[in-house]
Formats: sequence, structure tokens, C-alpha cells
Amino acid sequence: MSQSIIELKNINIYQGNNLVLSDVNISVDKGEFVYLVGKTGTGKSSLLKTMYGDLELNNGEGWVAGHNLRELNWKTVPFLRRNLGVVFQDFQLMTDRNVNGNLKFVLKATGWKDEKLMDEKIADVLDKVNLKTKGFKMPFELSGGEQQRVDIARALLNSPKLILADEPTGNLDPETSDEIMQLLFHIARDYDTAIIMATHDYPVINKYPARTIKTEKGKVWDNASVNS
Repeated sequence: MSQSIIELKNINIYQGNNLVLSDVNISVDKGEFVYLVGKTGTGKSSLLKTMYGDLELNNGEGWVAGHNLRELNWKTVPFLRRNLGVVFQDFQLMTDRNVNGNLKFVLKATGWKDEKLMDEKIADVLDKVNLKTKGFKMPFELSGGEQQRVDIARALLNSPKLILADEPTGNLDPETSDEIMQLLFHIARDYDTAIIMATHDYPVINKYPARTIKTEKGKVWDNASVNS
């Protein structure tokens, strides 16, 4: 268990009463980069939602970042999510405040109080995504790639052990997608942060190969177990 950041054993995933994925077994180590692929409607989003406590797990064994998914409730879900970073396709930045304001909002929402420490943390994550000078920019003043970098910076705020990235290159041109992929691989390698990236972007997967998990016909297929 020491190296695993995700451990799912013999779990079934439901949306309401519908069985979406059955007999799921996944283990992901610290610092590992994993693609999650599959056609729309095959359970990718349901799998991600289970990992960050948005869908209840009632069977099998599920551990994410040291938290038992079977024991989560509305009081404990926030503690799980503080150990996770989530990156979205559509950035979800607040348009009424600048980059620093967006990041500070998240820190306050996750319990930070000290203004000086918050300012230091914001400077640190913006430096990591090469946006050191952009803290005072409003979201509309940034390119799509820069907005995605802010989204990644936001995911890094609480030094997560795991980042779940949902189609992070989906709205970006190929050159900008390259920059985002290099950044994500750098974060996984240099900060020992596991990253699971849901994507339909097969050119990106071909250019930046990594372990690939696929949802298909109610099952999860893992090329790591096929290749080993």
C-alpha cells in the first residue's frame, strides 16, 4: 500500500441503479502518469467521480490518497479532495477576479487563513506553471493555454498526491497541447504526483506514451497488465 495512491479492488460502479463498470481493479503508484480513455458513455467520468468521492462506493475495496472510499460521507469528502487536484477541460475560472484572486479563493475554501502564507503558495504554484508574472491578469486577458496553466496551478495549491485531469487538452491547439502535456509530465516526475488524464486526444497519447486504462463494454482494460 505504501507506494499506491489509488487502489481499487473488485468494485462495481453505479450511476443511480445502472451498473456502469463491473469488477474494476486498478492500482496507481505515486508519480505515475496514466491515461484514461474510452468512448463517451463508457464510464470514464463515473470512474473519475468515484475517485474524488462524487459517486458513492458501496462494494469492493477503494482507497484514494489514503482515504477509504467506502467510509466517505459529507464530512470526510472535503479531506479527500484536499489531497487531490482536479483539472477541467473548460478551466472553470471565476471571471470576476484575477488569477491571484482565483487561487486565493481556493486556498480560503480549503481552510488557509494566513495571508502571507497564501501569497507565498500562490507565487510558488504560478512559478511551477511558468506564469509567475500573470497573477494580476484577469482570465479574459489570458490565452486558452494560459488559462489551462492557471487551472493546473489551482490543482497544485494543496500539494496534492494525485491530479485527476479531465480532457485538459480538449479545447487547445496542438502546440498548446504539447506545452500542457510537457507540464503535466514534469509535475508527475519532479513532484512525485500521480496523474490520471481522461482524454480522447489520441495524437497526444501517441506523442507522449504512458500506461493507458480503457473503459469499454462495462469493463476496465489496463495495458500495463497486458504488457507486463
